[in-house]
Amino acid sequence: MAAESDPAGAKAPPRWRWALEFLALPQIQAAPLRRPVVVPPFGRGRPVIVIPGLLSNDRSTALLRNSLSKAGFVVEGWEQGLNTGAQPEKIARLEERICKLAEQSGEPVVLIGWSLGGMFARVLAQRHPDACRLVMTLGSPFSGDRRANNAWRVYEALNDHTVDAVPFAEDPGEKPPVRTIAVWSRRDGIVAPRSAAGEAGQADRVVEVPFKHFEMASARGAVQAVLGLLREELG
Repeated sequence: MAAESDPAGAKAPPRWRWALEFLALPQIQAAPLRRPVVVPPFGRGRPVIVIPGLLSNDRSTALLRNSLSKAGFVVEGWEQGLNTGAQPEKIARLEERICKLAEQSGEPVVLIGWSLGGMFARVLAQRHPDACRLVMTLGSPFSGDRRANNAWRVYEALNDHTVDAVPFAEDPGEKPPVRTIAVWSRRDGIVAPRSAAGEAGQADRVVEVPFKHFEMASARGAVQAVLGLLREELG
């Protein structure tokens, strides 16, 4: 099970750790074909939306989503192809879906965001706290220097804005007024551990896991940890 700890490291991870991340790509690509992690059901039909990271799509989160479904949740992906950045039209569509799902299900939505997806989850939970039950971020760089990671150059190459001037007014570092869990790893090769863990008051719970960034929602142990945290929070 995940262990809670004090994070260390406010700079982008070293290049050698970044290179190790790519060892996880085969398991990400195979995610839709992999057997779900099975636990005794506890989801009780609660709605969940899982948001992928930069240059990822719903395929990358398939193992996590299928495991959540087996656990009894009603799960949706973000359903917008590759996540290439904070495009206003995509954020608006995601915002609309969160509100619609909460209305249809009659209860607030659990948002789980991997990396950049967690930034979106925190922002939208700030906008619509009544529609969100809980936000869990997986290796998301919501705190501190937005260049304390090995992805900001790629982000800026794909978008018409810099990482310091994203097209939404909210600060992802501000804790949403809902239960918020920040999952981080000192083995992360993409995001500085402190950026993913945050400072005091930026999350209700900060949990360290022993996985690389690309494993956060694709390694079976990481999925097991996410399910365990949800059971503790919701079960």
